[in-house]
Amino acid sequence: MKSIKMYTSAYCPYCLNAEKLFSKKGITDIKKIRVDIDSAILEEMIEKTGRRTVPQIYIDEYHVGGFDDLRALDLEGKLDPLLGIS
Repeated sequence: MKSIKMYTSAYCPYCLNAEKLFSKKGITDIKKIRVDIDSAILEEMIEKTGRRTVPQIYIDEYHVGGFDDLRALDLEGKLDPLLGIS
């Protein structure tokens, strides 16, 4: 199974939507990195992704982007192959 990493914050409806989408795909093991706890982590996320909003989602080392990007991949039929789901 692919490794999922998600930069998130305490209250983030888009993060919850991403988790729900992954759950529908049978994926519940998501490494959540809270950017609202440590400003250094927020700066790390911004430097790596070029974005300031959460969620920022990685599948293995591939930067998906935010929830809208994740959902677009799913609607295009590209998410399942990226996750290694048949």
